[in-house]
Amino acid sequence: MSSFVVAGATSWGLTIAHLLAQGGHDVTLLTRTSSEATIIEKDRGQERLPGFELSSVVDVCAVDHAPAVVDGIVIAVPAQAFRATAQHPLLSRNVPVLTAAKGIESSSLMRMSEVLADCGWPAERISVLSGPNLAREIVEGLAAASTVASSDESEGEMWQQALSTDRFRVYRSSDLIGVELGGALKNIVAIAAGVAAGLGLGANALAALTTRGLAEITRLAVAEGASASTLLGLAGVGDLMVSCYSPLSRNHRFGERLAAGDTPVQARAVAGGVVEGADTVPAVLELAARHGLTLPIAEQVNAVILGDCSVTDAVEALLSRNLRSED
Repeated sequence: MSSFVVAGATSWGLTIAHLLAQGGHDVTLLTRTSSEATIIEKDRGQERLPGFELSSVVDVCAVDHAPAVVDGIVIAVPAQAFRATAQHPLLSRNVPVLTAAKGIESSSLMRMSEVLADCGWPAERISVLSGPNLAREIVEGLAAASTVASSDESEGEMWQQALSTDRFRVYRSSDLIGVELGGALKNIVAIAAGVAAGLGLGANALAALTTRGLAEITRLAVAEGASASTLLGLAGVGDLMVSCYSPLSRNHRFGERLAAGDTPVQARAVAGGVVEGADTVPAVLELAARHGLTLPIAEQVNAVILGDCSVTDAVEALLSRNLRSED
C-alpha cells in the first residue's frame, strides 16, 4: 500500500482519488482552500459528480495542509490553473508526479509535463495520464482504459499498478508528447463534432470530421516530436472517439450549444465546468504556426468562438476548401 495526494477536486480529480482508494492506497484529496475542503468533506463530491460519493477512506484537506510525506502526487486541475497548483511549495519535487490535465498553457505554449519540469520536478519523475476516460462512467464502475506515459519505465509501472483496477486498465507508453497532445487537441475536434451533431449533419459528416481531426492532431503532434503510432492508441483515437461521440463530453456539449445559437459564454454555462478545447485552441494555432502547419478544423473552431463567423459559415468554409490528397 502506498500514499498519494490528488491535487484538484474536479470531477476527474475525484475519479482518480476513487481509483487509488479502490486499490487500497492511502489517498488525500487536496482542494484550493479550506472552505472548498469543507464542502467536499460534507457532500463527498456529489455536487460535482451527482450520484457519486467519495469513499470515506479518502481524506480531504486544503493544499496548504498537504501531507509532508507521500509516495506520489497527481495534479488534476484545468490546464490554465495547472501552474498555480504545481508551484505550491508543499508538493514535494522528490516524489513521482502525474499530470491528469488535458490542455496547453496559453501563456507559454507548454504541455503540462513541461510546466512540471519548469516548476522543479526532474524529467524522470514526471508522468502523464490520458485516454478515453469519462469520469461519470468510471465512477459508475463501467470498464475503461487509459495510457500513462513516462520517460522512466519504473515510474510508468508504478502509476500503472497504482491506478489499475478490475474495471480500469492502464497501459504504458514512453511518448509523453504524443499522449499529452492527443488529449489536448482532441478537445478542439470534439467542439467541432458537437457543432456537427447540433446541426444534424449526420453520421457521415461526423465520421469525416473526426477522421480529418485525427489528421490535424497527428500533424502537429509529430511536428512537436511525438510518434504517429501513439495517436492511433488510447490517448489518440480512443480519446478522440469518446469525446466526439458522447454527450457526456463537456467539449461536445459546448459545440452543440454553439450550434443551437448560444454565445460562447452561454454555451460554457450550459456545458458545465471548464471547456478545455475552447481555452486550448489559440495556443494550438500558435504552435501550428511555429511549424508552418495549417489546421483547418481548429481554425474554424477558433473563429466561431471569437465571433468571427457563424457555425454554418464555419462548416461551409471547411466544405469549400480546395480538393487535395488525403494525408
